[in-house]
Amino acid sequence: MDDPKTFTPIVAEYNSGQIEDGRLLFARPVTFMKSAVSLETLPPMGLTEVCFAGRSNVGKSTLINALTNQSGLARASNTPGRTQELNYFSAQDRLYLVDLPGYGYAKAPKHKIAAWNKLTRAFLRGRATLRRVFVLVDSRHGLMPVDQELMNMLDETAVTYQVVLTKADKLKKGQLARVHAETAKKLAKRPAAFPVVALTSADKGLGMPELRAEIASLALPIEAL
Repeated sequence: MDDPKTFTPIVAEYNSGQIEDGRLLFARPVTFMKSAVSLETLPPMGLTEVCFAGRSNVGKSTLINALTNQSGLARASNTPGRTQELNYFSAQDRLYLVDLPGYGYAKAPKHKIAAWNKLTRAFLRGRATLRRVFVLVDSRHGLMPVDQELMNMLDETAVTYQVVLTKADKLKKGQLARVHAETAKKLAKRPAAFPVVALTSADKGLGMPELRAEIASLALPIEAL
């Protein structure tokens, strides 16, 4: 078995055309569509969807704002559990971005947390247009048991997911490389895991062009509009 210290993660390489596709996808304002509080209130399935999942306070809203170049698009807060619905955003009518409620902790009554978790799991299990789940993980902490519980469910339902390490600027280069390798190694044998672990910092812009390019590769092509 490979030692995590020597494990070499797969690194995605994007050409200038792919980077430009990602830039163009988010060159115009991404628009808020609706908040869904039940399966019945979800938009009709049509466009490709990608969603962002992660433990409460992992930086989902901050990353979405940085990704879309819109500081107030997703509500960012230091209060865990702020996102309480499935929030839908449209990127040029080519793609839906979905911000999921944070999991693992929230300052809310237990019955509300249970309802959010039930809705999220039903959405992840039954949304045929969902192409990718971006599982955000704080690079300072790495994969936690609650992250792996979510990934177990995604493996079982064959929903492709990709881990995005957030707050990468908070670690020294050597520490970040170790966390990157350890995370990639843990994902290597998971059947539904996308093999590339993304490194990002919303504050510094690290990894944003590459993440935009990856998302653009999943979007409806411009010529199909």
